[in-house]
Amino acid sequence: MSSPLLQVENLSVAFTRDGRVTVPVRSVSFDIRAGERVALVGESGCGKSLTALSLARLPPTDSARVSGRVLFDGADLLALPASAIRRVRGSGMAYVFQDPTASLNPVMRVGDQIAECLRHLPRRARAERAETLFARVGLPDPARAVRAFPCEMSGGQQQRVMLAMALASHPKLLVADEPTTALDVTTQRQVLDLIDELAAAYQMAVLLITHNLGLVAGRMSRMNVMYAGRVIESGSVEDVLARPRHPYTRGLLAAVPMLDSPQGAVLRDIPGTVPSPDNLPDGCAFAPRCPDARGLCRQSAPPLRREGGRCWECLL
Repeated sequence: MSSPLLQVENLSVAFTRDGRVTVPVRSVSFDIRAGERVALVGESGCGKSLTALSLARLPPTDSARVSGRVLFDGADLLALPASAIRRVRGSGMAYVFQDPTASLNPVMRVGDQIAECLRHLPRRARAERAETLFARVGLPDPARAVRAFPCEMSGGQQQRVMLAMALASHPKLLVADEPTTALDVTTQRQVLDLIDELAAAYQMAVLLITHNLGLVAGRMSRMNVMYAGRVIESGSVEDVLARPRHPYTRGLLAAVPMLDSPQGAVLRDIPGTVPSPDNLPDGCAFAPRCPDARGLCRQSAPPLRREGGRCWECLL
């Protein structure tokens, strides 16, 4: 079997503020093979986005102490200088973030913004390439779209622009960080379908970051569930959704609304909130919210259990 395109080993991200060290990402490990689609799932505050940003040392992780190993296409990114990481990011890894309005420059036409990704081409070729990319991501009237400002586009159209910019460098890995958060349900479906289509057409691997397990089923091949800065369960999507081993994963699944629920049924949730990395509880970080927690769960860190291609951290 070939080596993974991306291999993350014991990744930790630590920030120092006022002499105090905070570690919001703790010993995270996962991998992605070429062309594979993998999800990173969990509530807000679990460390998903920081994990993704730290892969290419994007802000704010460029000012953090990042340890472990991040092997991308054979290169250890954490051992490279910042200039080399930028070259790798520009040629092999692309990001699409959850808020395209904040990612696009409001005073530049979107065609000029995508042209910045194509500086290696002559000026006329940049414009032609921008129109081709806009057509590829389904923007209507690409020749007119390249002259538009972000404020003249809907949220879904802006996200398509971000996907076009990501495709400009022919990346091997697309990191999609909550790419549908600000969109309506119909547009969410269109953007996710487009990512699936582009991944297949360009043979890209995809790392999808989401809190919504409903977006993972049928689209991703494997998933990693994060809680309090750690991956607490991983495996194939089909297996994890059918037989969740960790109580947190079961809680996330129970919170997904079902179309066949009776009218007036109360939506379930997980009581409490994700603990702050500055104030993690003793033992299992999920114990204060876990319906199955025992006394030992509040005293000892859970072991890593393995079974086939499955991993999970739980004392029970």
